[in-house]
Amino acid sequence: MVTAIINARLFDGEEVREAGAVLIEGDRIVSVGGEVPAEAKIVDAAGGMLLPGLIDAHVHTSVEGLRDALKFGVTTELEMMGGFTASGRKAQLEGILDIADVRSAGMGVTPPGGHPDELMPGDGEIPDFVLKELEKMPEEERNALLAAHAHDHEETPAVSTPEEAVEFVARQVEDGADYIKIMIEEGSVLASPGLPVLGRDILKAAVDEAHRHSKMAIAHVLTAESSRQAVEIGIDGLAHLFIDRPEDTPELVNRIASAGVFVTPCLVLNASIIGHSASALADDPRVNAKLSPEWLGTLKSCFNTYPQGSMADNYRNVMDLHRAGVDILVGTDVSVPVPTLGGLAHGVSVHHEMQLLVEAGFTPVEALRSATSKTARVFGLHDRGRIAEGARADLVLVDGDPSVNIADTLSIRQVWRRGERTVRE
Repeated sequence: MVTAIINARLFDGEEVREAGAVLIEGDRIVSVGGEVPAEAKIVDAAGGMLLPGLIDAHVHTSVEGLRDALKFGVTTELEMMGGFTASGRKAQLEGILDIADVRSAGMGVTPPGGHPDELMPGDGEIPDFVLKELEKMPEEERNALLAAHAHDHEETPAVSTPEEAVEFVARQVEDGADYIKIMIEEGSVLASPGLPVLGRDILKAAVDEAHRHSKMAIAHVLTAESSRQAVEIGIDGLAHLFIDRPEDTPELVNRIASAGVFVTPCLVLNASIIGHSASALADDPRVNAKLSPEWLGTLKSCFNTYPQGSMADNYRNVMDLHRAGVDILVGTDVSVPVPTLGGLAHGVSVHHEMQLLVEAGFTPVEALRSATSKTARVFGLHDRGRIAEGARADLVLVDGDPSVNIADTLSIRQVWRRGERTVRE
């Protein structure tokens, strides 16, 4: 059966355009602007805009997180530390259709006691939010999550030498990691100063091993100094934007641009670290009807570990990078519904991130590119992020015109995942 979406304006991943119809057959887009077959099922999109499925370039997720993401038109999540590598997807996600697609770094390269240990329960017990999730799952899915939790706690990362770093990265690749995550975090902006950080030789060994396996190496950084270290060891991307703005920031921006490093700012996270919640977003009727009380409470909270920070500095940092030609990707660092990790929620924070990018100085179309085609290109996901013949039929139909008012991305009428309609008004 062919589905024809008619009367929609398009943001095709790059530009806004008019199109007579977008035809879907199976899980693919088979035509953009072509004739509508007589037997096609018609979806009249009048008054709306059709977007490619959105991509969150930085999450830590779960089955429920992937479900929530899809409710908000986020059809792909890129996990920056977690269990959804190729082997994890096979063990935990096969046959589950009402979720976003996912790629993963597997476990991150970090020293014993290094980030993110300071954010995690130290006794190996299953946190309350996981127990609540388990109660809602069918038995097979519940057993898979329990197995993954046990695996994570049995194999706590412990990298102390270049040789161990090489072995650790190779193990992630063997497990099906899509890219490699490396931690450079001494804790000052997370209210945990003095966290152990790996030496340059160990970090460089991890990057080189990732590249030997043709995998991108992506660094967790939150300060200008750690960002500089990451660029020096040959990193491919920064999973965060440095939250501070020292006097030599222009030099750092030039180094990042010259090295061809991409940046996923996660402005929503930096805002939370500085002390800003997302309460206004949680109160938006387009949001609060789709989220659990736990997630709404998390949105209304915040990290608040670096209140001396400035969003104005963050906006200047991201715009300096953008003007220098650095690829800026939309990501959130959303993880679990815990107030101390607040200001974030799966799916909805992608929309918030685009709003903050526009507030910083992006045009709405530039923000949309950063949540679709640009991220797909950087991560080699060439089958998505665009509305084009042959692409996956991951689509979002919204009311209004987000190319003018970026907040219209939240006015979701319908979502398609691989050609199947999953969300309807």
